Amino acid sequence: MTGKSYPEYYRELQKLAGGLGKEIKGPFSAFAQLHGAALGDGALSRKVKELMALAISITSHCRGCLAYHVRDAMEAGATREEILEAIGLSIFMGGGPSMVYGCEALKALEEFSETEK
Repeated sequence: MTGKSYPEYYRELQKLAGGLGKEIKGPFSAFAQLHGAALGDGALSRKVKELMALAISITSHCRGCLAYHVRDAMEAGATREEILEAIGLSIFMGGGPSMVYGCEALKALEEFSETEK
C-alpha cells in the first residue's frame, strides 16, 4: 500500500475485487451475500456494525479491511468521534500492534474526509 492514499487503495481494491469476482463467481457471490446479511440493519444499525468491523480490522491488522470499513462507517453516518472511539477500543483490545493500525485508521479517516470536501 506504500505511496497510495486510502481512497486510492480503496478504488484499487474495488477494481481487483471486481476481477476476482469474475474469476471465482460462486465464492465471491456467497461472500457478497454474507457481507450484505452481516452488515445490514438489524438489532444493531449498519453504522454500529461498520464501527465493529473497523475495530476488528485494526486488531486483525488488515489494511484493506480498514480502508473499506473506515469509508463504509463514514457512509453509514459514523462521526469522526465515533470512529476515533472505535479505534481506541481496538487499541485497548489489541495492544501495541493495534495502536499502529489505529494510526493507519486515523490516516484513512483523514484521507477519506478530505475527499468528501
